[in-house]
Amino acid sequence: MNIIHISAECYPIAKVGGLADVVGALPKYQKELQASSSVIMPLYNNSFTQTNKFEKIYENYIALGHEYVNIQVLKLIDNKLGFELFCIHIPDLLFKDYVYSNNDTDRFLAFQIATLDWILTLDKKPDIIHIHDHHTGLIPFMLTQSYKYEKLKDIPTVLTIHNAQYQGWFSHEKVSLIPPFNFENVGLLDWGDSINPLAAAIKCSWRVTTVSPSYMEELKLNANGLENLLASESNKCIGILNGIDSKVWNTETDNNLVKNYNISSSKSGKKANKKWLCQKFNLDENKPLFTFIGRLVGEKGSDLFPEIFTKALKENNISILLLGSGDKEVEERLNYIPKENFNFYIGYNEKLAHIIYAGADFLLMPSRVEPCGLNQMYSLKYGTVPIVNTIGGLKDTIIDINSKDGYGILHNGVTIKEVTDAITRATKFYSEKEKFTKNLKTIMKIDNSWNNSAQEYVNLYKTLKQ
Repeated sequence: MNIIHISAECYPIAKVGGLADVVGALPKYQKELQASSSVIMPLYNNSFTQTNKFEKIYENYIALGHEYVNIQVLKLIDNKLGFELFCIHIPDLLFKDYVYSNNDTDRFLAFQIATLDWILTLDKKPDIIHIHDHHTGLIPFMLTQSYKYEKLKDIPTVLTIHNAQYQGWFSHEKVSLIPPFNFENVGLLDWGDSINPLAAAIKCSWRVTTVSPSYMEELKLNANGLENLLASESNKCIGILNGIDSKVWNTETDNNLVKNYNISSSKSGKKANKKWLCQKFNLDENKPLFTFIGRLVGEKGSDLFPEIFTKALKENNISILLLGSGDKEVEERLNYIPKENFNFYIGYNEKLAHIIYAGADFLLMPSRVEPCGLNQMYSLKYGTVPIVNTIGGLKDTIIDINSKDGYGILHNGVTIKEVTDAITRATKFYSEKEKFTKNLKTIMKIDNSWNNSAQEYVNLYKTLKQ
């Protein structure tokens, strides 16, 4: 079986969020299941593309409205990713030092058209086209409706929704950018009086998946306007929980860490990484260390961080360290929190993130929306206890310590009181040294790898080829 994943992000080539981690791992694990899996993405101007070699395998022009745009397909040489990588090179639109911008309608539409034009030339067509989020959402529509892709219309398409809050809306004035189709079917593009790529993908894909079972159910109640559409298409929808790449997230081999460790040496290993963090950020290594890693946006509950951190630090003998960026107001307000037991790093640093997972005692994830969440799985793998809201994939992956076989800390809702109460409960748990150490070894044994999830996707593909 030959699967092509089409995505705007893929780790380690270009990463903005969890989408990249999924697209960079799932194909590897599918290949281990004898499913040939490759990735097509834009060619960005970044450190990966500058330090790796590509060969040009296709070149042509595409029509983007009244303009003709030069496109190339490049293949990564000396590939060590575990899957074949193809990049669409469109110098004026895609080859930038960023992934997303305010011109993404033209950029990603050109990317999608170029991708399908190239697939049209392949002698061996893919058995499955698997698209990810709205950036690739017009592909199922074009495959089934645009005249030029008539030969591809029978290829099954699978859409994975990583985050339904972002849908790629654009004006009907730009419909002419889409390769010609029977205009009687223009309604497939429309949702909410605009062209909605994610809605079009839900309507036109053969199957729709989300990145956790709970998120699929939540979307039927709150999907930024797509609730009725998802409910009406529920017969082709399924939630498949994401996994993590255990080859990358491995405490024994992770070269980002100050000191590597396994389950038996976890206590000393985590202590060494915590000591490094506390020395670097002027924190007390003898206190429980609470951390946050991620975007400072409302979805993550970050608007409440200044109040939560101030209250938690006042009521508990703890340290807090934050790594992230986003809302400038939140970033500014963090400066007013006393630095005695608190510090932060604005921006993103992959190496530092790994050390934080290894050195922290607790990871905060007070998300209002969390389709799956990977950070809580990384923290478990590294022996750090997640503190999470009962939402989406967090609810599917974490069991509270007060429940049978529990190992994490859950809170119901995102308020200052709920989160600070959870921090207080975690602080008490930390003081129960024997129990806390036993839990550390328990959580490191939890298997959240891609093995099971990759098999679920392959099983889904097989149903479409019967």
